[in-house]
Amino acid sequence: MAGRINDDDVKAVRDAVPIDAVVSEYLQLRNAGGGNLKGLCPFHDEKSPSFHVSTAKGLYHCFGCQEGGDTVDFIMKIDHLSFAETIERLAAQAGITLRYEEGGYTPGRQQGERTRLVEAHKVAAQFYIEQLDGPEAEIGRRFLAERGFDQAAAQHFGVGYSPAGWDHLTRFLRGRGFSDKELILSGLSQDSRSGKPIDRFRGRLMWPIRDIAGEVVGFGARKLRDDDNGPKYLNTPETPIYRKSQVLYGIDLAKKEIAKTNRAVVVEGYTDVMACHLAGITTAIATCGTSFGEGHIKILRRLLMDNANAEVIFTFDGDAAGQKAALRAFEDDQKFAAETSIAITPGGMDPCELRLAKGDDAVADLVESRTPLFEFALRHVVARHNLDTAVGRAAALDEAAPIVAHIKNSSIQHESAVQLAGMLGILDTQFVVKRVSQLARWARERGRDGQDRPRTPHRAPAAAEAPPQPAGPRGPALNLRSPAHRVERELLKLALQRPDLVSPAFDAYGVDEFTAPPYATVRQCIEDAGGATAGAADPGYVARVREAAPDDTVRAMVTELAVEPLHTRRDPDEAYAGVQLVAVRLAAVNHRVTEIRGTLQRLGPRADPDHLAAVQNELWILQQYGQSLRERGFAAL
Repeated sequence: MAGRINDDDVKAVRDAVPIDAVVSEYLQLRNAGGGNLKGLCPFHDEKSPSFHVSTAKGLYHCFGCQEGGDTVDFIMKIDHLSFAETIERLAAQAGITLRYEEGGYTPGRQQGERTRLVEAHKVAAQFYIEQLDGPEAEIGRRFLAERGFDQAAAQHFGVGYSPAGWDHLTRFLRGRGFSDKELILSGLSQDSRSGKPIDRFRGRLMWPIRDIAGEVVGFGARKLRDDDNGPKYLNTPETPIYRKSQVLYGIDLAKKEIAKTNRAVVVEGYTDVMACHLAGITTAIATCGTSFGEGHIKILRRLLMDNANAEVIFTFDGDAAGQKAALRAFEDDQKFAAETSIAITPGGMDPCELRLAKGDDAVADLVESRTPLFEFALRHVVARHNLDTAVGRAAALDEAAPIVAHIKNSSIQHESAVQLAGMLGILDTQFVVKRVSQLARWARERGRDGQDRPRTPHRAPAAAEAPPQPAGPRGPALNLRSPAHRVERELLKLALQRPDLVSPAFDAYGVDEFTAPPYATVRQCIEDAGGATAGAADPGYVARVREAAPDDTVRAMVTELAVEPLHTRRDPDEAYAGVQLVAVRLAAVNHRVTEIRGTLQRLGPRADPDHLAAVQNELWILQQYGQSLRERGFAAL
């Protein structure tokens, strides 16, 4: 049994790794105001960023799908790791040596499965790099040199060589403490007829495939010898850490530039990525043995932030296979907010061949000479018809008009409809424009009727509107447009985000002053965690409030309130906090006044005089207090 990680070490790991540094490895974050950051949620599809990160609190929360938590929760969720695996990964990043409660630390024993598989790939990548310098790898070095890649280029991309023997890597990894089961599970080794594991990759040039966080999760292997009967390229099989539909080669090197420039260039192979990067196109990426699909789109959307000014450029050969791939990419065009374009390589050359034949500038010129993908698809469709006949022109219009109707930008849609009329030789341009407009309108109406309906964009709450009610059981439904509930929510946000502004007054508020049951529960959690006054000087205050939550539902709400932006356009101050304190207290007083008036009505004229007088006296006191709050504000508390 693996030992339990020491609690102090867990806390040290949580404190050592900033949440924004971790999250930004997976998606682009931008300023959301109030010290918070926001981006497109990696856990669900959305058009507008509703995923908020509070760097000060070390928490994240998505106002669209309600996922939330701290740095550890984020890594566990996004990489499907156990708690121990997550702590071990973050500890390695922070340079923290973990202690285990039961029996100390035994390398290779306490680590989780994913951590072990990633470590095996890390060791294998270094092994392959070292092999590239050996005599046997001369054929691999020659392959690289013939394609314009020197030793520095190979080192930059971590290119290596797998020895031609049966089990060189397998024996090496065994010596590093990895079991045969781990080697088979990782895809680095495979079963042989003798029942003993052998190397999966032998006598090949090796490219490490890294995930967006920079971890090696697989390999692409290129055949070098004629007597190798395997495929030209052999990739790691599907494993617990490698899904070819969810990785992009070069994403670890390109992600920052993609986010910075709002542009991604999709090429077809590992050497094409290398050629583009060396030519200055450092946003180049490639799929790994599969066509560009849904999983790859999600990776790019998180980096491009669905910015309408962003662009995804596909490069394909001009042959039939390249055209087919381009049309396949066009089918996914509507899944991007970014514009999609295509760059056709001249003479059937790929970017690697183009760089070798004509230099770096030719690769840059290729990317700059791109054509909108919808225009390429349009020309491809029109070319299939005989435009010399009325029947051919009509058939071409029937097939091409829906393509134009699906263009997102309305002004480009109109211009493209006019362009289509010219391509078809139809003199009545307005006829084509109206046809396209009609198809676009029908598509929108189908969406409203629930057919082909696009997902409704999630929006992060703006300062002037109530945030959406969290999903899942949160007690009685809340009318968040109610001023009473709005101010209760705002006061709790202040108590979690800026306890210094509401202390010590907040701690004198009773749980019953929060009329919304979910908010009353959060108020109790704050009290159980020691109160806002103590929290003002305690960096771990919000974490203790989350720990005080009775269940995950309440804990999620605490996270949400600790991350959600305050409804003020300026930095919150004592005056703003005072307004919220007074509003909540006044709402509680008014609520009690309403209850007492109901009691008086039920008592009627035959009530006991002493009881009636006591109730009336309480009503008078509350009414006077309410009046004082309205007139004097914070001073009346």
